[in-house]
Amino acid sequence: MARAAADAIYAKNGTDIVLLDVEKAFFLSDVFVIATGSSRINVQALADHVEERLKERYGVNPLRVEGRTEGEWVLVDFGDIIVHVFQAGPRDFYSLERLWGDASRIKWEEPVVTDS
Repeated sequence: MARAAADAIYAKNGTDIVLLDVEKAFFLSDVFVIATGSSRINVQALADHVEERLKERYGVNPLRVEGRTEGEWVLVDFGDIIVHVFQAGPRDFYSLERLWGDASRIKWEEPVVTDS
């Protein structure tokens, strides 16, 4: 599911996509998907597309969504995975990869063919 979320972000031009295995350090979730959008509108569109794709593929809805209106950092919580979509400034400021530095990265590669 995390890889499908990453693929959905990539399909809408999200960048710097990272998947972190936080299962051992964070009891509420297994994986963080972290990505960057180019603007408020792009961040909102990336979060929306992740919701649509995971609903379509897995029949799941997010447990909660935070930050959609502001569009600087949108958090989409699916339970097992939490998707964080940032604008560049807030991503640098909050630096989740550094904060969760003990978490291992999950291998994800850009898909050859993207969905829309």
